[in-house]
Amino acid sequence: MEALKTYDDWKHCITVLCGIQLTPTYVEQRLAALRDPADQRTQKFIATWGEVHLAQVVGWFEQAEQELR
Repeated sequence: MEALKTYDDWKHCITVLCGIQLTPTYVEQRLAALRDPADQRTQKFIATWGEVHLAQVVGWFEQAEQELR
């Protein structure tokens, strides 16, 4: 699978293809995990996609957080 390149592509993937609702709680939990270098899922994400893409995804979750306010 190719890394997503835009916020809109990422949001479509999360909400439509994966069927996950971007609720404040979900976004908060994912941001906490993605910002924690000790989190095993974050370590696997970095091993698979790299630090640059991690920073991009954190930014997209932050954008989603702003939209939910």
